[in-house]
Parts: sequence; C-alpha cells; structure tokens
Amino acid sequence: MMTLAPPRPAPATEPGPPSRAANAAKTARASESYRHDLDGLRGVAILLVAVFHVWFGRVSGGVDVFLALSGFFFGGRLLRTAMTPGASLWPVGEVTRLVRRLLPALVVVLAAAAVLTILIQPETRWETFADQSLASLGYYQNWELARTASDYLRAGEAVSPLQHIWSMSVQGQFYIAFLALIFGCAVLFRRIFGRHMRIAFIVLLSALTVASFVYAIFAHNADQATAYYNSFARAWELLLGALVGALVTNLRWPMWLRTTAAVIALAAILACGALIDGVHEFPGPWALVPVGATMLFILSAANRVADPHTGGRMPAPNRLLATAPFVALGAMAYSLYLWHWPLLIFYLSYTGYPHVNFVEGAVVLVVSGVLAWLTTKYVENPLRYRAPTSSTPAVPLRTRLRRPTMALGSVVVLLAVALTATSFTWREHVTIERSTGKELSGLSSRDYPGARALLDKAKVPKLPMRPTVLEARKDLPRTTEDGCISDFDNVGVVNCTYGDETASRTIALAGGSHAEHWITALDLLGRMHNFKVVTYLKMGCPLTTEEVPLVMGDNRPYPKCHEWNERVMDKIIADRPDYVFTTATRPWNIKPGDVMPANYLGIWQTLSDNNIPILAMRDTPWLVRNGQPYFPADCLAEGGNAISCGVKRSDVLSPYNPTLDIVAKFPLLEPLDMSDAVCRKDICRAVEGNVLLYHDAHHISTTYMRTMTAELGRQIAGATGWWVD
Repeated sequence: MMTLAPPRPAPATEPGPPSRAANAAKTARASESYRHDLDGLRGVAILLVAVFHVWFGRVSGGVDVFLALSGFFFGGRLLRTAMTPGASLWPVGEVTRLVRRLLPALVVVLAAAAVLTILIQPETRWETFADQSLASLGYYQNWELARTASDYLRAGEAVSPLQHIWSMSVQGQFYIAFLALIFGCAVLFRRIFGRHMRIAFIVLLSALTVASFVYAIFAHNADQATAYYNSFARAWELLLGALVGALVTNLRWPMWLRTTAAVIALAAILACGALIDGVHEFPGPWALVPVGATMLFILSAANRVADPHTGGRMPAPNRLLATAPFVALGAMAYSLYLWHWPLLIFYLSYTGYPHVNFVEGAVVLVVSGVLAWLTTKYVENPLRYRAPTSSTPAVPLRTRLRRPTMALGSVVVLLAVALTATSFTWREHVTIERSTGKELSGLSSRDYPGARALLDKAKVPKLPMRPTVLEARKDLPRTTEDGCISDFDNVGVVNCTYGDETASRTIALAGGSHAEHWITALDLLGRMHNFKVVTYLKMGCPLTTEEVPLVMGDNRPYPKCHEWNERVMDKIIADRPDYVFTTATRPWNIKPGDVMPANYLGIWQTLSDNNIPILAMRDTPWLVRNGQPYFPADCLAEGGNAISCGVKRSDVLSPYNPTLDIVAKFPLLEPLDMSDAVCRKDICRAVEGNVLLYHDAHHISTTYMRTMTAELGRQIAGATGWWVD
C-alpha cells in the first residue's frame, strides 16, 4: 500500500501582507525541513515491490516500508494536530482528504480491471472479481482474502488481480481507527495532562504497538496464511511509524552516526526480499527487518535543521534518494502499485504461462509505469489538491460544474457507481443460476449417467452438462454445508451422523476434504443398507503421523493438522466404529502418479492394534498443468472440451494402486479403488456422462459422486460382507 505524501509546508498566517524577503525565508525553511528523501524511499520501495512480484514471485518487504511510512506521515500529522492547543479536532476534513487522495486512482484501476476480467478471464472467475471489487471499494479486501485463504474449497483458485489491495484495506482501516483514537484521546488528554500530552500519547502508542506486535507473533504461529492479512497483526507496523513521528523533534545525532544508520537501513531494505521469505515469515518477527530499517532511515535525517551536529545537512544515502529520479518515482508510487499487479495477472491469464520471462516482465513494468504516470498526472493530482482560495466573489455553481476537476470527479464517481452496480448485478445473476442447483439431486440417471458411462457403458444423450460452470463451485457435499468439517484453525473434532442414524453398524469417515467428498455416496448407501456414517473431518488434513504436515497444493506448514490427528485418533479409538473409511494415497509432488505416504503407516498400525478395520480409498486425481492445479470449469468456460480440459491418466495415477504394496502387512486394511469410475484407460476427462467431475481442481462434484454410489456400494459390500450387491 502506498503512503500519503507528507503535507507541503505552508507559511503561517500573519497580520498584514508579508514581505518578499519574509516569504523567501519561510520557503527556504520549508524546503529545508521537507523530507524529499522519504519520497525517494517510496520510489525504492515500489520498485522493489514491482520487480520482486514480476520476476521473482516473492515478497520484497516494500509493502511493509509503505505501511511504516504511512504511519509516520499520517500518524505524525494527527499527533501534531492533537497536541497543538486550540487546533480543531473535527475529523471530517481528514476523512475528506483521505477520500480525495485514495479513491480516484483506485476506482480507475478497478474499472480497468473489470473490463479486462470480462475480456480475458472465464466467467467462472467473474464472481470472485465482483466480491473482491466490492471488498476493495469497501476497504475490507484483507478480510476477504483472509477468509478465502482458510477456505480449502478456494485454495487452488487462480490468483486474483486485486489481491494486492489487501494492504490498502489495512491502511484505510488504520487511518479511520487511528483518527478516532487520537482525536478522541486528545479531547481527554488536553484536560487531564495539559502540556504533558506528548508523554501520554507516547505511552499510549507504545502500549498499542507492543500489543499488536505480540499478537502478530501469536497469530503468525497459529495460522500465518490468515495472519498475513490481519489488520491488528499489521497495525504495529503503522503504529511504530506514528510513534517515531512523535519522537523525531527531540533527536540529536552526530553526522557520522546518521550516515551509518542510513547506510545500514537502506542495505537492509534492499536485501530484505532476497534474504527473507516474506510470504511465509510476515507479519511475524522477521517483518521487523523492513519496518525497523524504515524507522532507522527516517531517524537518520530527522530534526536535521534544529540539530547543531548537522547544520541542516542530510547523510549521503538520504541525499541520493532526494534526487529527482527517486522523488519522481515516489510521486507516482501509489498508482504504480495499483497498476503493476493486475497487469501481471491478466497477462499470465491471457498467455497461460505460470510466470513471465525478463522481456515480458520488462514490458509489464513499462506499461505499468506509463499508466501510473498518466493516472498520477490526470487523476490523482487534479482531484487531490484543491485550487488556491481566491479573494474574488464566489463562483456560480454552473461555472464550477464546467471545471475540468469537477468533470473528472464526476466521472470517477460514475465509475464507482457503475462498478458497484455491476458487481452486485453479476452476483445476483450467479445466485439465480445456482438456484437451479437444487435440482441437481433429481437429475435423471438416464439423461445424466455420469460414472455409469464408464463403468456400465451407459448411453449418453446429447444434453447440456450439469452442473454448469457457474453451478460447479457450489456443488458441495452436505458436510460442508452443515459445518461438519473442522476448518484450518479448528483443532476440535466435529462429529455429525449420516446414513441410517439409528443403525448399530458404523463407518467412521475420517481425514481431510478428499475423504469428505465421499459422504454423498456413503450417506445414500447407509440409508439403503442400514449403517450410519459418523464424520471425523478437517480441511486439508488426512490421517497421518507426520509431525509437521504440509497443506497439499501450496506446501505451507500445517501444525494444527498434527494436533488434530492426535485428538481424532484418540476419539476414533474410544468410539470403536466398525470401519474407518479414509484416503490411503496422495499425488506425488515431484513426479507423475500417486503414492501411499509412509506417514500413513502409523495410522494403519494404531487402528490395527485396536482391532479397527480400515476401508482405504485410493485418492482421486488432482488436475494439474505446469505444476499448478487448475479448475476444469474455468477451462470449459474458456471454450475447452471434456478432453482438452482433462489430464492424462498416467500423469496423475500410477499403473496400479500403491496401497496394494502393504496389504499383506495389515490384514484389517481393505483397499478400495474408484479410479476407473473417474478416468478412462488413457485419460481423465473433465466431463463424463454429461456430468462435470470436479467442482474445483481436486474435489469430486456432489452430482458426479451420486453416480458413483453403485460402484462404491459394490466395493464396500465385498470388503465388509454386510450385504450382497
């Protein structure tokens, strides 16, 4: 997120017309105290953000520099206002200034991104864009991303072109909260502390900064993926900037120490992206590196006019960043931040490439720079700065409406209204489209044979595919809709009962979401053959003895999975079901095919030692291209077909079920394999028997799962002997 530019110093109002010499002296003092070097630091930060995003796919720490500078500029200005006796504490002016500064460029970029989304991306992604567009305009994009980061159903979704706006939402929320806090406390502090207000504010900010930092550490250790977007976990970065803003006027440093501090700070900022994996380490303790370095750089040239050690001079690194190229880059940093990410994502979406090469990346950066310059010059600046107050009589409304800035502001407002209306309209359209999804459970098996087209060679009439590409995302198992699967944060064991709830025989359905999607068929079989199904499920967490499991798909550490496994195994052993139904294999991450992980063996041994039989299901294939999961619904929406949107069977499944290698060691383990109900001999297609197989990249759609019920029943009957199929 980009920082607000510091306010340009203005001469104080004096009685009578000031002399030319007096004006010149004031201008000189203003120029001397204005921090052009921090403008340049913004330029360095945006360059780091863009370069690391485009070419390296890493977090550079530049966003943390922006957040820290935002706290320094905005927080410092509010503190100075609050501590000035008689200064107005009415917040409307500040809020108006924020709106004029932040919204126009954001609206223009969002409108352009909306057009590119319609032109380039499949309609299956339009709903996500609509959601995130509204979240961006409402400044809660960080919470939208935090929610979807912990939503396993969307974990493999294509990266959003608006993902970067999370930091703007954090900043916007901080501005409003900080404004209310400082002005509210100022009313109280002016009466209680009087001239000691500064100390009171420093104590308050110090306490909040420490509280936020401690919270960030705990949140980072508990669930880093969601903590990354958490406002309070990020607040310490801005609060520290505000705290430094309250202290700079008292700083006295010798020049050699200022220079040393500036060199160290700039080196740390430049090296941060290469040395620290911010995607996985922020906002934890490692975020102190870019934030602390920013504070050190601010302090290196702070109070240089009043400090007798400096005589108004700046250290060499600060003078370098105060030069015209860096200052110019910093001036358009906000717009460049807004433009570079969506242009990169849309280019990758259009080409289908996983990343850009050097030339492609350079073109993206150049185009981003041109658009940022145009946005800054013709949108940001005209609407940000008010025209000087005139002593002439008030200008008629009709004349004011003809001014270019008024017309520009009107266009921006219309764009915002159109964007909001379009987003709500599309969401309503998708809701209506999905309302027909209630009919999916009643589809004719003759018209929509699904898996029976593979297993029984059932005839397939020419009918539209169901679920449609817009229905697919919500074609979910009952357990998800009923809240019967623990999410990523929850380590508690959630039990729900399906099938014949009064039956004496029990199958425990245990593991992650790849065990969960079998509930649709198991529920039907339980009601048909008099057994109940009790769920023991957690998102992304198979039954495993692994000490630090990784989330399949992005390989982030998942310590809560281990904690949940310990709890769920104790619960299963205590409940003593007749069988435990769970997945027995996983896809290889490093080569084609699938594998039975060694960390599953301890689970089989524990269950066998407690005389609990296992129904070990071979996992369903993940649809992967160029090493990344993809959504077949997206592929179909872009014009692909059942074959082109599928994968080779040999890429996702080994020649035989890997579980068979250990059956002899575990007599109570019964292997199940439904691969032939999902894949043909040489290919796993996206559609079979007029039914879409997957609702995302790796979970079977509920509609297709219903068509596999008969074959699953045949295999379970053979394994349990409970009925003759």
